[in-house]
Amino acid sequence: MTDEILNTADSADEATLAADTDELTGDEALEGFGISADRTAASASSRGVEAVEVARVAAAAADEKKAEDIVVLDLTELSDVCDYFVIATGSNRRLADSVIDEVEERVAKVCGEHPFSIEGREEGSWILMDYGSVIVHVFTPEARDYYRLEKLWGDAPTL
Repeated sequence: MTDEILNTADSADEATLAADTDELTGDEALEGFGISADRTAASASSRGVEAVEVARVAAAAADEKKAEDIVVLDLTELSDVCDYFVIATGSNRRLADSVIDEVEERVAKVCGEHPFSIEGREEGSWILMDYGSVIVHVFTPEARDYYRLEKLWGDAPTL
């Protein structure tokens, strides 16, 4: 008898959930969770700085430190993870580390933003800085050739 009551309650809950879900379509369902389906515009940070500005400042900082093959990929239409990739090459591990330091310092000074995390610094062949809507990748030449992020995200327009 107890099992019948539980099964009936579960069925009623599932029916209510299904009915509630059926009423919401597309963007409405996402908005209930604070999510927007609009991927045409890059998001702004909590300080109101547009992601594209963070990406541009990061790319300029990498250029200032003599990084090579700097590319900014616009992923706003292609990814829910972030809006921009900044990809650069440091000719060696020491230069890659120096590029990361310059990007961190310049983005903090100009945009007031700090990375959530920096990964790969110990190894040094691929260092990743996570600014949320902008991911900065600094590779050694061998690592960049191996991972080929531009080819993986070949559909992304470049800035």
